[in-house]
Amino acid sequence: MEEKILKLLSEEYPDVDFASSEELVDDGILDSLTIIGIIAVLTMEFGITIPYEEIIEENFNSIAGLARMVERLQA
Repeated sequence: MEEKILKLLSEEYPDVDFASSEELVDDGILDSLTIIGIIAVLTMEFGITIPYEEIIEENFNSIAGLARMVERLQA
């Protein structure tokens, strides 16, 4: 799951180094517009709805966090 998300987001946002950061939000690498775009990409690719309460740093700070959130929402 992590590899698929990494590939998707790296294609969509080539200027962001998703692979090497574990604090994408905390370090200011992702802004609110980028997070909205990520939500749109994940929603379309995985057929999930990301509720407001899931939009937290823990879920968006890393590819691992995004993968855990997607897997949880698919279940």
